[in-house]
Amino acid sequence: MKRNQNFSSPTGSSRSGASRSGASPAARERAEGLAIEALGFLAGDPERLSRFLDVSGLTPQTLREAATQPSFLGAVLDYMAADESLLVTFAANGGHDPADIMQAHAILSPHDEEGSHQ
Repeated sequence: MKRNQNFSSPTGSSRSGASRSGASPAARERAEGLAIEALGFLAGDPERLSRFLDVSGLTPQTLREAATQPSFLGAVLDYMAADESLLVTFAANGGHDPADIMQAHAILSPHDEEGSHQ
C-alpha cells in the first residue's frame, strides 16, 4: 500500500516553493494527500465525523467552505495527532506508518513544533 512515504526533501529546502516548514513542494503535496485521505477516513464513519465536527466547531454545512482554507488540512492532521487511538486506527486502515502521518502533520502544521498551537 502506501507505507514509508518519504516526506523530506531529497535536495534540501532551498528549492523555490518550499513551505515554511522547509518541506519540498513534493513532500508538501504528499502530506496534503495524506490529510485528504485522513478526512475521507473521518467522513467514512458517521461517529468519527460527528466527533470531528463537534471538536472543530464545524457543521456539515460549513465543512465544505472550511476545506477551502489553506490551514484546513493541517487542522485535520492536528485532530488526528491529538487522538493516538484514532491515529493508529487510521494508519493501520490505510497501510501507513504512524510516523509518516506525524511527519505530514509537522509539514502542514509547523507552528505546533514551536508550541504556539494547542
